[in-house]
Amino acid sequence: MTQSGSGQAQPAATCYRHRDRATGIACTRCGRPICPDCMRSASVGFHCPECVREGQASIRSPRTPSRVRQFAARWGPATTALVALNIAAYVVTVVAALPGGGGLMQNTTSTLFHQLSLIPACVTGELAIFDACATGGEQPWRLLSSAFLHYGPFHLAMNMLALLVLGVDLEKYLGWAKFVGLYLVAALGGGAAVALFAAVNSETVGASGGVFGLLGAAAVVIRHRRGDLRPLISVLVLNAIISFLPGISLLGHLGGLIGGTLAAVALIAARRSTALQVTGLAVVALTAVVPVLLAPGLV
Repeated sequence: MTQSGSGQAQPAATCYRHRDRATGIACTRCGRPICPDCMRSASVGFHCPECVREGQASIRSPRTPSRVRQFAARWGPATTALVALNIAAYVVTVVAALPGGGGLMQNTTSTLFHQLSLIPACVTGELAIFDACATGGEQPWRLLSSAFLHYGPFHLAMNMLALLVLGVDLEKYLGWAKFVGLYLVAALGGGAAVALFAAVNSETVGASGGVFGLLGAAAVVIRHRRGDLRPLISVLVLNAIISFLPGISLLGHLGGLIGGTLAAVALIAARRSTALQVTGLAVVALTAVVPVLLAPGLV
């Protein structure tokens, strides 16, 4: 037999908020005794008011993504960034053109614009031919900086629309870093073709070299995935015809197309090795740039 305790009754628990109210119910979260007025229904048992407040405070209200985040999520962060850089460059050239009587529709009146545009004489070091090269020395940065400049808002809008349309799928397929690498290599290819074969005192700007590179890359990707090339061929033919219009840089388009195509081939051929992909992009870029660096005036 077992012996019972002293036989004295234990005092009833009282509500932690209302000490004059006896209760046999406790908060299932913290264990505090609670009266019927303090009970809050929970998924299991009841909670006290303090635990309910703590739980509500720990629940963060969902954040509505900003317009920029929504745009980047739809079009891809790299494509969005490239578009933003082109727009920013245009705004800078507009502001720089204001003292010279330029503005939104005429952004080419500043010295800055001509210091960044692609003028073969400036790139190859034949500085005496064109006044815009007066800063002295070779200026190879123009091969790339010119790809972010545009003649007026219509020129900018057309190139950015094409960049968005072509960039969204290519960026998803390649990844943002490789997509940016391919785009820059294509832009270099377009710049190199102009620097080598255009008139030494001509001036060329625009993202169309990079855009044509994306067209070539899209053809490589579609071919690799055994897709239908006919719609893209129609676009290429139309753009090839446009390239022969006055004021359009056929050399820039052709160089960009070749550069983007070769870059895409390098990325897909070495898709199992990131190191080989980077090497392939570097080889294509050097193939475009080295002949420019070896042109008369830089040797």
